[in-house]
Amino acid sequence: MKTIAIDNYGNREELVAKELARPEPAADEILIEIKAAAVNPIDWKLREGYLTEKIKLEFPIVLGWDAAGIVSKTGHQVEKFQVGDRVFVRPELTNRGTYAEYTTAKADLAALIPDNIDFQTAAAVPLAGLTAYQALLDVGQLKASEKVLIHAGAGGVGSFAIQIAKNLGAKVATTASSRNIDFLKELGADKVINYQTTDFSKELDDYDLVIDTMGGKIQENSFSVLKRGGRLVSIVQKPDDKKAKSLGIKADLHWLIPDGNELSILAEMMQKKSLKPIVGKTFPFSESGLKSAHQLSESHHAKGKIIINITD
Repeated sequence: MKTIAIDNYGNREELVAKELARPEPAADEILIEIKAAAVNPIDWKLREGYLTEKIKLEFPIVLGWDAAGIVSKTGHQVEKFQVGDRVFVRPELTNRGTYAEYTTAKADLAALIPDNIDFQTAAAVPLAGLTAYQALLDVGQLKASEKVLIHAGAGGVGSFAIQIAKNLGAKVATTASSRNIDFLKELGADKVINYQTTDFSKELDDYDLVIDTMGGKIQENSFSVLKRGGRLVSIVQKPDDKKAKSLGIKADLHWLIPDGNELSILAEMMQKKSLKPIVGKTFPFSESGLKSAHQLSESHHAKGKIIINITD
């Protein structure tokens, strides 16, 4: 099968087309013919070698951990899915990712794609959607009527988090550039702060939760907008425990946990049209296509999710 893989850590030129054996599903797995995949920041960070201490994989590495496609084969223990089912998944993080024509995944990590959602839209959901859901609810314990600040609302995680929080009944503030202000208001944000002109930490206070997607100075300044007893959840950098404790704030770093049941919850939201995945830009399944997709992701200015069309 065709894949786009890397044989060494390094820049975008390491992404090369490579023929690898089609995987076979284990007893508890499904084989998926991939129709669409997505590019996420973890892809190029791993490609560059930034994550070698946390994630150890053998070369060649097929990057990509978002997929939507059709069940092609099932392991003998699988009862949840049948051949021909339309599914999407954030599979376990292995060296056989989703920049490929086929991938395997444990059946309990996948979910059925709603009838009203196409493959490209479904591929935008698993990694970013689950990250947003878990940061808000599993870790952030967000409740209806609470106030949450979501950084970088126009990004993949941010655009999901805004909608999920609004579905819950929370009041949402977010940060964005001037070109995305109207877009984020359409998603449901109650307050959009233009980070190019306004310091959010001087604009907001008494918030219950912050979802930090940026780290660094932005994370540091986010402490000041939280009330005592508030929560900060970062998906990029471990918060300062001493500072959090001194302010009476609970602060955590959250690393996504693949979960088919939670993915089914997101699927139900999409079925009801209360969650709209934002497909930003789509690229072809080729060396040049993946290099361009990585370049866009590395710019930190992608709107919504970056999608790769794998097969027609």
